[in-house]
Amino acid sequence: MAALCVRGRANLNLLHRLAIALFLIAGVLRAAAADADAAGPIVVRLDQATIMNLPVRAATVVIGNPLIADVSIVRSEDRLFAVLTGKGYGATNVVVMDHGGAVLAEKTVEVTGPDDPIVVVYNGVKRQTYSCTPICSPRITLGDYRDYFLETLAETTTRNTQAVKRDSANSTASVTLSGGGATAGSTNMNQGK
Repeated sequence: MAALCVRGRANLNLLHRLAIALFLIAGVLRAAAADADAAGPIVVRLDQATIMNLPVRAATVVIGNPLIADVSIVRSEDRLFAVLTGKGYGATNVVVMDHGGAVLAEKTVEVTGPDDPIVVVYNGVKRQTYSCTPICSPRITLGDYRDYFLETLAETTTRNTQAVKRDSANSTASVTLSGGGATAGSTNMNQGK
């Protein structure tokens, strides 16, 4: 009976140690997950931009799906930035690599809807979106009824074309940006050097 009792205690001691080890491992995993959540994805609003600091050794930036987000590179005297612009709803990723192709950083990019005041009008299945800041005006929004979307897009394109023509006719100064940029796929940092 005494031998049975000692053997039972040894098993209990072993189970106790295993439980403590599992508890500690779970704590470490929870802390690692909390750190990953703290870093979180880069959230960009549709049709807006956000800045991402790039590592000094960055040579190439790749955007997973250029229909969701766009990337342009801005180089200052001693720093390098990626300008991420939301192009369509959804999630993609951005990967930053050095000259040897080693991954320096990889982040998820989430493109969300606008946070400005909007009014959405439904006429059956036909959707129209208006931006109300403070007066409501037609807004180009993904998912709107095709005819409304194309009409609003045409009006906006005409207005922007006229503004560019007027500005270029009145402008006497020019601006040169260094560092290059890209509108789809990947960007090599050696552009513009």
